[in-house]
Amino acid sequence: MSDKRYYISTAIAYASAIPHIGNVYEIILADAIARYKRMQGYDVYFQTGTDEHGQKIENNAKNQDLPPKDYVDMIASEIKRIFDLVDVSYDKFVRTTDTFHKESVQEIFDILLKNDDIYLGKYEGWYSIADEAFLTKTEIVDGKGPSGDIPVWMSEDTYFFRLSKYQDRLIKHIQDHPEFIEPESRRNEVLNNFLSEKLPDLSVSRTSFKWGINVKSNPDHVIYVWIDALSNYITGLGYKPGINTSSMEKFWPADLHLIGKDIMRFHVIYWPMILMSLGLPLPKKIFGHPWVLVDKNKMSKSVGNTLYTDKLVQHFGVDALRYYVLHEIPYGQDGNITYELMIERNNSDLANTLGNLVNRTIGMVKKYQNGLVKKVQIEEPFEYSLKEKSLELYDKVTNLMDNLRVGDALEELMNVARAANKYIDLSEPWNLFKNKNEETLSHVLYSLVETIRILAVYLKAFIPKTAEKIFNQLNISDQTLESVKIFGVYQEQELGIAEVLFERYDFEKKIKEIIG
Repeated sequence: MSDKRYYISTAIAYASAIPHIGNVYEIILADAIARYKRMQGYDVYFQTGTDEHGQKIENNAKNQDLPPKDYVDMIASEIKRIFDLVDVSYDKFVRTTDTFHKESVQEIFDILLKNDDIYLGKYEGWYSIADEAFLTKTEIVDGKGPSGDIPVWMSEDTYFFRLSKYQDRLIKHIQDHPEFIEPESRRNEVLNNFLSEKLPDLSVSRTSFKWGINVKSNPDHVIYVWIDALSNYITGLGYKPGINTSSMEKFWPADLHLIGKDIMRFHVIYWPMILMSLGLPLPKKIFGHPWVLVDKNKMSKSVGNTLYTDKLVQHFGVDALRYYVLHEIPYGQDGNITYELMIERNNSDLANTLGNLVNRTIGMVKKYQNGLVKKVQIEEPFEYSLKEKSLELYDKVTNLMDNLRVGDALEELMNVARAANKYIDLSEPWNLFKNKNEETLSHVLYSLVETIRILAVYLKAFIPKTAEKIFNQLNISDQTLESVKIFGVYQEQELGIAEVLFERYDFEKKIKEIIG
């Protein structure tokens, strides 16, 4: 077992409806990071799941004439299906309706009560069911909350968590550990906006609905999302107060909480303070990723611009979708997705660059050497060396992946694929064959095959099905990350059969097929 351990989590999906591609982007991003860590030899624990309690779910279930548990069972199974569809290699799928999670959350709440970090009081204010939050005056615009619903005035008994008790300690932790919140713009927002004034105490229970986990000592109260959902990161490891499980010992604190930038406040303020109260170490890094916009607008069901995973996979396939969201969503700014952009990226990068490189190379080996790759490496006769470019990838890609710059890492791979295509044009294998320059021809073809092998190993983290297809077509046996540090691993052998990796779409025809 590896002594290198890595725990990565996503936010758990809210089981009120089927997630759109903006939600699914997060799990694909986490998957690429998890897969690369495994390739590096880490013992990876990758957790995701569903947040299944709350008034919105209670209302949605009622509207569909279903008990809440039946409703969330249906949504959770759909979410799992979608995650599996896009080849997400999670190790644990937590559901907040799991018996263990519910029992653990009740005990966590009791510990916070015993520590006098929670007290019973009364809350009055404008409440948004869509946002599941009490709203300040500034959050209500034209009589509507951030999600567009009309807030209702509510007054109820509620338990409060003493945020101010831990505020100074949290500020010091963020200042002392700049890597705790990334990107830097999110960290600045937390320090300069969220934590710049004294925090009001946080309402952490409800009596206005029933669908949730009851407070053990006061069952009229349902434990609210901040404690219920956020606790999944430790309950998934088997945590119960006073019990130190082997998984907690092994994987906590988490190396990375990967979350959307819109839920930063809950993860960088409420969650660390709950952990402080429990006496547990804080996660090492909380990364607030950007949004996926549709035609530069935020996805919204009411606007009707929401894109769903099933439809995108139906029209483009799993790996083209994975490639697009991983390559096109920047590290720190919102990314953009449209059918038109997906067609362009599929054609330029996947069909014309990667697919074309593999297809041309196999075709030339078949045509000029009867399908036999000869292991010939001579001093490079052309203006640049694929060996050099391929061997430079390890430090570049690993450094970028360690810094969560996944799109940039993919671009480095595509740069080498582009260079390999250009190398074919530079070396002109057809002329080498015609002029019977066999040694140089064998060198050129070997350099291309070995470059493709190295690219395919890296691509396992990003587009795993495509990597597998390349391994099969080139009969590649050594698929380890260690093997990419050497240029010359591929042994003299015959190639398999070439198959098209990515279809090149006719733009007008494809748009018509999608939109109808």
